[in-house]
Amino acid sequence: MPWLQLALISAREQVPLIEAVLENAGALAVTLDDPEDCGQTPTQTDLSLLEPAPGAMPLWALVRLTALFEDTPEAGERAQQCAAQLQDALAAPPHLEPLADQVWERAWLAHWQPRRFGRRLWVCPCDQDPATDAAAGIQPDDVILALDPGLAFGTGSHPTTALCLEWLDGLDLTGKTLIDYGCGSGILAIAALKLGAAHAIAIDHDPQALIATAANAANNGVAARLSCHSPEDFAAKTRPRPQADVLVANILAGILIELAPQLSRLCAPGAQVALSGILDPQVPAVCAAYGAHLVLSEPILRDQWALLSGHSAQTA
Repeated sequence: MPWLQLALISAREQVPLIEAVLENAGALAVTLDDPEDCGQTPTQTDLSLLEPAPGAMPLWALVRLTALFEDTPEAGERAQQCAAQLQDALAAPPHLEPLADQVWERAWLAHWQPRRFGRRLWVCPCDQDPATDAAAGIQPDDVILALDPGLAFGTGSHPTTALCLEWLDGLDLTGKTLIDYGCGSGILAIAALKLGAAHAIAIDHDPQALIATAANAANNGVAARLSCHSPEDFAAKTRPRPQADVLVANILAGILIELAPQLSRLCAPGAQVALSGILDPQVPAVCAAYGAHLVLSEPILRDQWALLSGHSAQTA
């Protein structure tokens, strides 16, 4: 069945109002995403943050709302009326176009190709065999992580995730225990296991993230070496509290600051640590929060995002 797609870009504060208008006009579905990833950002200074938990307000400064309507004259007129009614609340002109039906859950594959992070780590779509793709440049000793986008999205496309994956690729993880705090899709924990870690602990407040992490781990053959927990479950059921040889937390600066004492206690003496989800101007505040616990190196920057890495300052 063909559809009509209405794409609107607005400041995030306007999103609830616009969603209500679209739904009242008969939109069959309204999705939210980052206009920068869609190539539709009006200015290059508007930065996206990480994906929100289901039901939460998006954290992007600008939000792209995509509404689907039936491809009928009546629905088309309602969509055009919405676009006109909302014009003053938009950051860019509205865009209405017909949309042919397709297998939506696979449509992204036309744009999602194998990507390398660091020297030998690759993230690839699940139904592709990159080892047979000579054009991709994959070598026999490279490590391949199979992952499809899902509800707990995370494939390495965001700079913060890419920085963490490259950092993991540069470590000797053989036999080590890793904690991935704020695991999302589980991409970092699973990458660590495929790079040689003995065990990984994935922690996230979102039940959908834990489900996605477990499924992705099973698909990559590492489920037996991974445990998934909510923060409350981890605190209540893991006694004595495990200490990590490696800890990675790709969340947001405010949460990193709030969790500084807690995350630091999870580190074994000399543990390797990576903190990400931090905008460049937020680096000093995060460094100050962890200064008593970690010895941090100079930040690694990409697209105004920062990765802070170092080691635990604890002594045995």
